[in-house]
Order: sequence, then structure tokens, then C-alpha cells
Amino acid sequence: MAANTFSFPANLLRYSQSFDAKRSSAPSFLPSSSMFGNKLLIRPQLSSSRFVTKYHRSSATATVSFSLPTTVKPETASPDKIPKWSARAIRSFAMAELEARKLKYPNTGTEAFLMGILVEGTSTTAKFLRANGITLFKVREETLNLLGKSDLFFFSPERPPLTEQAQRALDWAFNEKLKSGESGEITTNHLLLGIWSEKESAGHKILATLGFNDEKAKEIAKSINEDTILSFK
Repeated sequence: MAANTFSFPANLLRYSQSFDAKRSSAPSFLPSSSMFGNKLLIRPQLSSSRFVTKYHRSSATATVSFSLPTTVKPETASPDKIPKWSARAIRSFAMAELEARKLKYPNTGTEAFLMGILVEGTSTTAKFLRANGITLFKVREETLNLLGKSDLFFFSPERPPLTEQAQRALDWAFNEKLKSGESGEITTNHLLLGIWSEKESAGHKILATLGFNDEKAKEIAKSINEDTILSFK
């Protein structure tokens, strides 16, 4: 019996050859695309028909570093003796930047530091403030009363620069720890007392309005090196 044979119609064969020619002449790359802030880059591998993808994800959160910007240059101290900022102080600083951006302020001031400490919320400083009636809601309200609202169409920079008073508050906290010669980290207590040291700053005025005074500052100073109290009761 003769074997059955099958042949493509001529018009179908011509279409297949035309498609193969177009595919071989296609560019070796595809343009990048963007969706919801993620850039998707697609490149074919030479040895495989699968695609290699790379994602570049943008972030709207605050950038958290392992130190805070101080202008103090401790020339006499060795690198291992230079005090480090505690994790809670660093998070409070990051939250302060976010609070400044929420209020659409062009700078991060001492009032933002105060809000940052309360937003972070887990430090002994935040607990002391709340116990004395100084809450995040009240600080925000007093900030708006004192500094006013920003323009509706103004957008703060991603990292609002520090005001001169905020920078001096950070430097005060750093210097105070350095002068003490004690081991340990620079805590949120140092940061709060740095705010209080700037008598003309918004943060100092807000604290005073809400009942904070030199007596309470002395209480904070007694436990200045404590960032948190762990309890297993």
C-alpha cells in the first residue's frame, strides 16, 4: 500500500515564509515600559526563548540612615569613642521628616522632631510626654497655630532640609553625649533636651505651651541615657 502523503497549500506556505522573515528582522530588544512607578526592562536571552526581567521600584517612604546629620567634628575622640544614635532616635528623625512633608513645610524643624518622637512612640521620651499630656494631636494643633498652614499647591522636598534651630538641637544632643564621656547611644531623651535648649524654636514654644518646663527637663535628664524600659511583668 502506498504511504499517505500530505503537502501544505501553496498560499499557506508563502504566509509561513513571510512570517518567519518578519520575525527574523524584528529588533533584538523591546522598549521599557512603566506602570505604577515600576520600570520593567525585558531582554531576550541569546541561549533561551525566556525573558530576563529587572524591576526598579520607587519608594515614597523616608530614607533611614544609620546616623543623623550633625556639624560637630570630634577631633580628639577616636572613631570607636564617637557616640552613635540609637535606633529609636533615628526612626524619630525619619518620622520627623515625614511629618514635615505631611504638613507641606519646606524644612524639618524642632516641631517636626517633637512630632517624630511621638509618632515613633516606643521610647521612654514619648511615654513621658504622653504621661504629661503632650500628645501627637496636641503638638500638631499647636504647630499649625504657631506656624500656620502651608500653601495648598506647595510640595515639600523628599528630604526637607533642617532649620538652623533643628540643626543646633541635633548638635546639642551629640555634644552632650560626647562631653559626658559615658558609653551608650545618643537617645531620644538627648534629642528632646536638644529641642528644649533652643529657646526661640517652635518646638520649645510648643512644649512650653503644653506644660513642659525646666523641672520636667530635669526629670528627663536623670534618665537621659535610657531609650526604653523593657518589662516582662
